[in-house]
Formats: sequence, C-alpha cells, structure tokens
Amino acid sequence: MAGAANPTCIFCRIINGEMPGHIVFEDEVSLAFLDQRPVFPGHCLLAPKDHCETLMDVPADLLGPLFANAQVLARAMEMGLQADGSFVGMNNRVSQSVPHVHIHIVPRRRGDGLKGFFWPRQHYENEEAAVRVRDALRFVIARLQSERRA
Repeated sequence: MAGAANPTCIFCRIINGEMPGHIVFEDEVSLAFLDQRPVFPGHCLLAPKDHCETLMDVPADLLGPLFANAQVLARAMEMGLQADGSFVGMNNRVSQSVPHVHIHIVPRRRGDGLKGFFWPRQHYENEEAAVRVRDALRFVIARLQSERRA
C-alpha cells in the first residue's frame, strides 16, 4: 500500500510535522529521525515521505535514493558520533512496529555488547534442504523478473 500520506500513521504524522520528532535528515524523498527507544544513542529511522507499508510497496524509482540516504546516515554516524561502524536493517510485517517502511541505522562500536544478529542462527537440516530453499527462491525470482520486464 503506497500513497502520499496516511493520517493514522505515526511516521506520516512526523513527516508532515503533525507530531514532534528529532529530525536528523530530510530531502524530497525521505526523512530520518532519532528512534524514541534506541539500541544505542544515535539510532535513526529513515522513512520514505510517501506512505509505503513494506519494502515491497516502495516504488522502484525510490529505492536507489532511499538507500543512498541510508548510506549518508551510516557515514554520518561514523564521522559525527565516532562510531566504528553501523547496523542497517529493516523489518517487513513481522516485528514491524509501525506499518510504514523504515530503515534502522544504528551506530556500532567494537565491544558495544550487541552480538551479531538479534536472533539465534540455525543450520540447514542437510544439503538437500538448502537446495530446496535455493531452488524455490530462484523460481520465484525468475518469475518476478520476467513480470517486471513485461
């Protein structure tokens, strides 16, 4: 679901100036503000100005500019906050607390206590299981790419 704004969306309200937010970046495509419950100080949320619920709803022509802005924010954290690096991630539907696509950019420091991913890692049951998953994804990707070209 994409559109200019959703009046019930908290992020749309921040973007439109109807709710306060600690804005750190804004251009014609997106807006970034400090997360109210940061993993570490400087944790930002970058959201497109148009209301899009998930990554799949973001128009293709906005993906490049949106992720270029994520790159700027990650670089700013290293330079402005003396971070050693950053974590950049997003959720789609599951664990997405606000149904407006947003990219988390979190400053990281060596020894900050955050261990890799936020979830336990797993192994494939065997090589055949990995091949089945790989083939299922390849099949759908080929179909999606052919639909995009049509």
